[in-house]
Amino acid sequence: MTERCGWVSCTSRRRGLTVSILQALILGIVQGVTEFIPISSSGHLVLVPWVLGWDNPGLAFDAMLHLGTLFAVIAFFWRDLVELIIGGVLSIKERSLADEPRRRIVWLILLGTIPAAVTGFALEDFFEDLFAAPVWVGVLLLVTGALLTVSERWGRRALEMEEMTWPDALVIGLGQALAIAPGISRSGATISAGLWRGFQREAAARYSFLLATPIILGAGLFKLKDLWEAPLFSNSPLILLTGFLAAAVCGFLSIKLFLTYLQKRGLYPFATYCWAVGVGTISLTLLALR
Repeated sequence: MTERCGWVSCTSRRRGLTVSILQALILGIVQGVTEFIPISSSGHLVLVPWVLGWDNPGLAFDAMLHLGTLFAVIAFFWRDLVELIIGGVLSIKERSLADEPRRRIVWLILLGTIPAAVTGFALEDFFEDLFAAPVWVGVLLLVTGALLTVSERWGRRALEMEEMTWPDALVIGLGQALAIAPGISRSGATISAGLWRGFQREAAARYSFLLATPIILGAGLFKLKDLWEAPLFSNSPLILLTGFLAAAVCGFLSIKLFLTYLQKRGLYPFATYCWAVGVGTISLTLLALR
């Protein structure tokens, strides 16, 4: 194995991995911005290197970016998360959900996490193959656009997050399971499911972001072994730190701005964006085959 690491890049022939600090910064920004708005972060992490002709940075670097967005959601919702943890502990200690929303919501979040956890564990190899196929990302972005449009058009938008029931949590969790495929936006699928179940836009988005916490944490922990063994980790931590910080800062700002946006506006612009990028991706792949 031959490696070359420094301030500009780190290369491993064993893994075919080349990431510069500039690329790490750009990919971190992409991850942070697109993780929480409904346009598919995983899809963009496929398309941006593909369009710019970069090597795929690999799942280890991808895990570091997701840990950055995990930090962002924890930093933004830390008060909510503390209350939920306290509620969960009290519900176990007293063996009662009582009438406190925080006691129910924490268990509903765990319930909603199960479909994505099971799907990711059972179909990991299949979805890793999808990451190498930009045309499928384009197709699934069209699906994301359709989900956003349908939910915005027919959602009742009447319920608050505290009114959530276990069927609501399960349906939204199934939406999150679909989003394991790159191109299906996790926030888009879960917010759309929430709107379909009658929740207000901001309530659906807040639950979506809280629901993201355990699944992003689980994905990051699952890939820690790859991260630790990657040449980037042992030889150029600055590159990983750059991606992490960019994802964390941009993720925090993305959450704040998106929640503010949803107070008065809908999801149609994001659906249009997904359709435009999806059609563009499919067109480019078809042209490349000619």
